[in-house]
Amino acid sequence: MCGSLKIVGLSKTYSNDVQALSDINLEIKAGMFGLLGPNGAGKSTLMRTIATLQEPDTGTIFLGDVDVIKQKVEIRRRLGYLPQEFGFYPKVSAWDMLDHFASLKGISRSKERKAVIGGLLQKVHLYEHRKKRLGGYSGGMRQRFGIAQALIGDPDLIIVDEPTAGLDPKERNHFHNLLSEIGENKIVILSTHIVEDVSELCQEMAIIHKGRVLMQGNPLEAVAAIRGKMWKKLIEKAETRDYQGRYKISSTRLQAGRQQINVYSEQNPGEGFISKDANLEDVYFTAIPSDEIAEGV
Repeated sequence: MCGSLKIVGLSKTYSNDVQALSDINLEIKAGMFGLLGPNGAGKSTLMRTIATLQEPDTGTIFLGDVDVIKQKVEIRRRLGYLPQEFGFYPKVSAWDMLDHFASLKGISRSKERKAVIGGLLQKVHLYEHRKKRLGGYSGGMRQRFGIAQALIGDPDLIIVDEPTAGLDPKERNHFHNLLSEIGENKIVILSTHIVEDVSELCQEMAIIHKGRVLMQGNPLEAVAAIRGKMWKKLIEKAETRDYQGRYKISSTRLQAGRQQINVYSEQNPGEGFISKDANLEDVYFTAIPSDEIAEGV
């Protein structure tokens, strides 16, 4: 076991004065860890920094006793990374591409590479498609291939950045099962803006917004903390601004031509509100008001 991943005081400001990360402090242990936040929250910046692809301005990251920032060669031997934008050669087969990646990872003997590649393709259920060109893979197959390349070398730390975006329900479910299996004895960081991914997969999570960690903890405990404090009501769309001025609205959604508002309140707000079953989406939107969520970093 590699120990935990400890991030202390991590900050990063880009040359255009956008502060992508601000004093990030996290401890991540073995298992599935969800990093949840809207697009532009700083998730990808944090993932790239952990993956040694960019330098922070301040702060430290340790995987066990290995300094991630100073010992890049060592950490890359122990890291598997599936970025949000995963490039591949469309005319190359899955087998040949993994063979190339395995060589780069230091697996020099062809017999060993063959065993490793065959095992990985079996694990991600792509062995029967091993000779197929990557350009002919579906979105879900490409993501499974991405996981296979991330697992080369049996890494201690695996980072997957927005892995289920664009997948259909069947492919997403298959991918969830695969990640769950991988996360049994490794540190797997799942960076996503999809609340259901974290709810279904992760034992621990953090919510990040505008480069800051707003909360860290167990998803079930986070939901329990707001149970009995969530309320909902159907209103006319034109009334939304008035309600925003009087209540802590966590989120809104259209329903049958009217607006359902979900409100956080210690007590029943009255005015026709009824109790709402709390879920992780409520935790997320209570931490990050919906009117602040925007595209960005």
